Amino acid sequence: MTDKNHDILTFHKPDTSSRQELPVAGGDVKAGFPSPADDFIDSPLDLNREFVHNPSSTFFVRVSGDSMAGDGIGDGDLLIVDKSLAPYDGCIAICFVDGEFTVKRVKMEKSCVWLMPSNPKYKPIRVDAGNDFMVWGIVRHVIKTFR
Repeated sequence: MTDKNHDILTFHKPDTSSRQELPVAGGDVKAGFPSPADDFIDSPLDLNREFVHNPSSTFFVRVSGDSMAGDGIGDGDLLIVDKSLAPYDGCIAICFVDGEFTVKRVKMEKSCVWLMPSNPKYKPIRVDAGNDFMVWGIVRHVIKTFR
């Protein structure tokens, strides 16, 4: 089922055996007019504690493709995915359909599920009882890659 409806995903298990604390500048960063910088550092931020809520069921997934660009998920971005969460209508999920993985927004209906891309270049994927289908995990966070 390799076609233009699918991004290529690469899976990685997080290493939560050690803490990765990084300094955090105090205060908020303004997106409007500049303000004077704060001259202090808040307590360290541990990225595992901040983003990996269920270590045994959390994975990082790297995206290759642009089918979810309208939801801010682009080529090279890293998704933090939790397999322990139940899928729900409207969630963005890593789905396994007919032998391949894809990231899409899930639209649940009585007789089928639609996997919805957010880029109009791609068509929705209809999934019903005739498909080999599983919601593999729910996307919790997106780490953007700017090039």
